Parts: sequence; C-alpha cells; structure tokens
Amino acid sequence: MVEVAAVILAAGQSTRMNTRTAKVLHEVCGRPMLEWVLTACRDAGVTKHYVVVGYGKDQIVARYGKDGDVVFVEQAQQRGTGHAVMCCREHLSGFSGLTLVLCGDAPLIRTETIKILIEKHLQDKSAVTLATAVMHNPTGYGRIVRDGYGNIQGIVEHNDCNSAQLEISEINPGYFCFNTPLLLETLDKITPNNKKNEYYLTDALHILLADGHKATAVTAVAEQDAMGVNNRRQLSEAGKIMQCRIQDKLMTEGVTIVDPLNTWIDARARIGQDTVIEPFTYLHGPVKIGANCRIGAGCVTTDAVAGAAAAIAIGDGVCVGPGSVLNAPVTIPNGKTIIPGSVIGGTAEDGKEEAIHA
Repeated sequence: MVEVAAVILAAGQSTRMNTRTAKVLHEVCGRPMLEWVLTACRDAGVTKHYVVVGYGKDQIVARYGKDGDVVFVEQAQQRGTGHAVMCCREHLSGFSGLTLVLCGDAPLIRTETIKILIEKHLQDKSAVTLATAVMHNPTGYGRIVRDGYGNIQGIVEHNDCNSAQLEISEINPGYFCFNTPLLLETLDKITPNNKKNEYYLTDALHILLADGHKATAVTAVAEQDAMGVNNRRQLSEAGKIMQCRIQDKLMTEGVTIVDPLNTWIDARARIGQDTVIEPFTYLHGPVKIGANCRIGAGCVTTDAVAGAAAAIAIGDGVCVGPGSVLNAPVTIPNGKTIIPGSVIGGTAEDGKEEAIHA
C-alpha cells in the first residue's frame, strides 16, 4: 500500500481571533483544532505529519512534541501556502509516496473525506487531486474553474477573481493530495505573482496542468465541513456542528440524550449503552461513564487533571442526582447513587457518598 504523509498548515497568527494563543490550539468540543486534523489523518492511514508552525510555535510544540508521528517545520515568515510547503522540502525529499496538504484550522475535516481523496488520486493516477465543496456563500474561498467537460482548469483565489469567477459556487476548502516527487519539482516554479505577493499552493495545480500532468477535483466535502475557523464566531459555529456529530454518534451507540440542544458533551467522553443523559448536563474532560447510568438534569463534570486518560470514571448502573458537580479526579463504583446537588472530588468509596450539598 502506498505511504501517505501530510503537511498541515498551522503557522498563521489570525489577527481576527484576537488571541495570544496559537490559533490551532483553540478548542472545539474539548479538543484543539489541530488535534481534529491529526486524528482524521491518522484514522485515514497517514503515517507522518509535518506541522508547519510560526506564530505560537512553542505552544504547539509543547502540546504535541511527544507525538512520535509529528515533525514540526518552522515557517519564520508567512509568505503563503506554497511557501509553507516549500519549508518542508528537506523532509519530503526522497519520499516517493503521496503528500496531503491540509489546513490546521479546519476541525470539521472527516476521515472519510481524506480516504475518498486518496482513493480518487490513486484511481485516476493524477499528479494532484483536490477535494472540493459547493457553497451557498463562497465569499473568501478560492473558486474551482472547470472546462465544459467538467475537467478542472485551475483555482482562482477570491481576491483575484473577476466578476464572472465570483459567481462560481464550487470552492477549494484546502484538501490537496500530491504525487510527492512532482510536487517538489513544481515548488521551484511557483512565483508570488498575485495581489498579496505570496506563494500560492494553488499555483502548483496550474503548473502541473501546464506541464501536461493530470489533475482531478472530486466534490467530496460537505458545505458544513468546508468551514475554516478565522474568528471567534466561526469557532463557536464549528463547536455547534461538532457537538451535533458527537451526540449523534453516542445516540447511534445506544445512549439516550433527552434534549440534545441543551446538552454539551466533550469529544473525549465515553458513555456506555442505555445510559440516559438528562437536559442541561455539561460533561467536560475525558469522562468515562458506564452502561445503564442516569446522569440527572444540570449535572456538571470538570476536567482538573490535564492529560488524564479518564479523569472522571463512573461505573455501570450509577445514578447521579440532578445538579451534581463532579470535580476530577472522581471514581464512582458500580451501582452507586449520588444524591442531588452533590459536589464531589476524590473517590466515592464503597458505602460512602462523599457529597457536599449545594
């Protein structure tokens, strides 16, 4: 099977976020945006991840420096997406597999989409393959230009579009799959001939086409998934979308969520079959809840132990009364009942309810 690497773009400052935290470390449902991208890649079979860092570099390295499949590449000056990939040249040199190029601020990316992108690339034996999306409001995105037969002819960045191109609804959300040796050859030919004076990765597509190589674009990204995060409003919207996914998966697995719109569940939570989650519950952190439990209305868990595998562990058949607060670390044995309004921290030992009434 062909080996696949990924270049993940995570160097931008994003002034619109108005933050001192590295943009890709902002969380969506308990996980940093970058982690959603890394997880999607890993689940799709990617074996090496080159994370391009710049602003907030030390924060990102501190968070993921122990991940054995992650290599950090510094982009000291942010001169465009093409320049970011250029910074990875020495790491990709001699690599004959496929190279994905993805955005680190796109937490809604799905493993299934990456798999489709790779499969289409191999099937068509292309030099480059893109996964595209169709948007009702494509403002800000590069437009996909096709010929009368549906073949991709290029990508035009929003700022460089003419009036006709601005009407195109098919966009480039930033999912690329390259033949690595051809990508490296093409990088030498990219020039900053645009309004921003930046090196666009999209120019690699144009160069490959001009050199007679095959390019493919597959419309595989749902409109909702294509959204990147450039400000706090979009961060909030991404959280809402991801929360729906998390809850839908849990309900498919046999968990009852009485009122999904008024419930928040961390992406790291694990909940057993036939457990009932009542309204206004907020489960934060790597919570592990067993089967046949009932989590009462208004319950809150807090994640006080960074990096814990299961900071809060609730056994099977546990009933947590309404309005209870569980402060990690907490372990509740099978069959326990926690009285309403309890505030618990530590371990509820057999025969005891370590509870403080609210």
